[in-house]
Amino acid sequence: MPSDQLAPDIPSDVLAAEQAHLAESRAALKAMRAHAQSLSADAAGDWVSQQILQSLLDQRVAALADHPDTPLFFGRLDRGADDDLPPTIYVGRRHVHDGGSRPLVIDWRAPVSRAFYQASPADPMGVVLRRRFGYHGGALTAFEDEPLGQGGDIGPSRILTEEIERPRTGPMRDIVATIQPDQDEIVRAALAQTVCVQGAPGTGKTAVGLHRAAYLLFTHRERLARSGVMIVGPNRAFLSYISSVLPALGEVKVDQTTVAGLLGEHAAAEDPLVAAVKGDARMAAVLERALWLHIVKPEEGLVFTKGAYRHRVADYEVREIVASLRGTTRYGPGRAALAQRLAHLVLVRMEQRGESPDDRVQDAVARSKPVKQLVDAVWPKLTPEQVLYRLLSDAEFLAKAAKSDLSPDEQQMILWRKPYRSWKSAKWSAADAALLDELADLVERTPSLGHLVVDEAQDLSQMQLRALGRRCRNGSATVLGDLAQGTTPWSTSSWEDVLRHLGQDTGEVTELTLGFRVPREVLDYAARLLPSIAPGLAAPRSLRPGAGSLSVRPSGELRQAVTETLAKEGSIGVIVPDAQVASASAALDGVAHAVLDPDAADEHRLLIVPATLAKGLEYDHVIVVEPADIVDAEPRGLARLYVVLTRAVTSLTVLHAKPLPAQLTG
Repeated sequence: MPSDQLAPDIPSDVLAAEQAHLAESRAALKAMRAHAQSLSADAAGDWVSQQILQSLLDQRVAALADHPDTPLFFGRLDRGADDDLPPTIYVGRRHVHDGGSRPLVIDWRAPVSRAFYQASPADPMGVVLRRRFGYHGGALTAFEDEPLGQGGDIGPSRILTEEIERPRTGPMRDIVATIQPDQDEIVRAALAQTVCVQGAPGTGKTAVGLHRAAYLLFTHRERLARSGVMIVGPNRAFLSYISSVLPALGEVKVDQTTVAGLLGEHAAAEDPLVAAVKGDARMAAVLERALWLHIVKPEEGLVFTKGAYRHRVADYEVREIVASLRGTTRYGPGRAALAQRLAHLVLVRMEQRGESPDDRVQDAVARSKPVKQLVDAVWPKLTPEQVLYRLLSDAEFLAKAAKSDLSPDEQQMILWRKPYRSWKSAKWSAADAALLDELADLVERTPSLGHLVVDEAQDLSQMQLRALGRRCRNGSATVLGDLAQGTTPWSTSSWEDVLRHLGQDTGEVTELTLGFRVPREVLDYAARLLPSIAPGLAAPRSLRPGAGSLSVRPSGELRQAVTETLAKEGSIGVIVPDAQVASASAALDGVAHAVLDPDAADEHRLLIVPATLAKGLEYDHVIVVEPADIVDAEPRGLARLYVVLTRAVTSLTVLHAKPLPAQLTG
């Protein structure tokens, strides 16, 4: 119950006591951080060990930073006295203890904290009372008590609802205080389990993925500290938007990047239909053949001269070695193994003459000029760029590598009309980046991470998924997306296909359909597009009625709509067709605003957002300009419009002079 509506049997100083516990906890956290800052790496011994220890200490200090505008704890559990756990547990963003190691706040990821999210009157999980706290900034302002040990229905939480609906500006916030039971099940899934989340707009799928990363780092700290965790998002603006979530939870050592940042920033212009062929998984077989076609059948043997003796390896012996290595190893190690196998046969000849060579002699022979010349002639040293350059510039070679995997028309599509002068001067496209990565893995094995989080995965090509799968071949993944929001020509229609190309066939697909952020009136309006873009998906539902949250204005004037919206609290996103960004900015001349940069998230309250950058972002108030132009701008324009219409948390205003798409008027 709210603190301003206390029952007669609750002392009036309850809130004051909780505020005192908060003050004590903040002081203890400050002391923990001061202690960490006082530790020295000098005792580590050598310089390298000192640097490693100092880095770990710096991370510890950063993880203990207090955020005065966010609550240090957001819940409390009063437990029965039938176990060894403390009778009262405060649940918060990180563990805090006093000078005597008494826990003042328990990390939300700890096993005992699970009851805060999962306990119910039907299954209280040993909890008698759950208390939720309301905050303004970092100050405790209210609380609600939910008796779980008495059965019955506890009803909706006002504090929980207000926290979900609270207006926001700037980067994305964590949701540790509002995680729902179905979200919590995903967050706490085992490390070995790959989870794929189909999430409708506003269901919190991105936040769930980030919180799962934080949970796994907490639960498997040592293992993941060695193997690493990586977040892959659709663009840098999105990464900037989510960048503060993990640090707020004390996790500062997580790499966040885009597919382009991971595979290489290649931006040569390319026809989407060509990119679609290059992104097809059939290209994997084509690339493998293209690489191994560079191996030449040995026609000569090896002659190694040492002193007065000439040691010979016959041509058929060389062919046998090449045949035994080809296709059974990666290209780079195979080339090195060929040199060693040739050197070994030379040593056999030496021993037959009564010599006693050792490993040093074998290494010297493997590095000798005759062996190097033979290896270079038979098994040439190659870079991925050299192979792909030849493939895309030589029609005869492409046909030989493609065989029946690509049709003649598809081969002509991907073949360069005007080849570059050399592989060094070639300009690669985003689709080429995945092909180069595939070739790089065929040459040398790509290192694997412990866990990979991939957001907006529905827009990745099969070859991009293969590239990401190599980064978690020895680990697991959290795959996030919405089939209805697929906007690329190669967008998937099946999460099972995504998992297969990712190399995570045993992954579990789960669906979040209950929205907490987008108002029902707005979501229902956008859902009119679903039969056309994703007929197999269930229509999303929202817990928030949002009466009056939708306004559709024929011939609506942008400046007037913005002026009206500025009178409301919260962030504002004016989403326009990409071609109209400049005109929209000019229309708002004199009104403080910024245009969203694809490489960074701007914290300005009023942003003009190109439609192609809106995915993954959200604003309290959204003004959409000319839906028809958004649809007409690209082949999957209806899906893009669905994305755009579902970015609003509080209100959506649609301005249009042109007729709306028929799906929205039915």
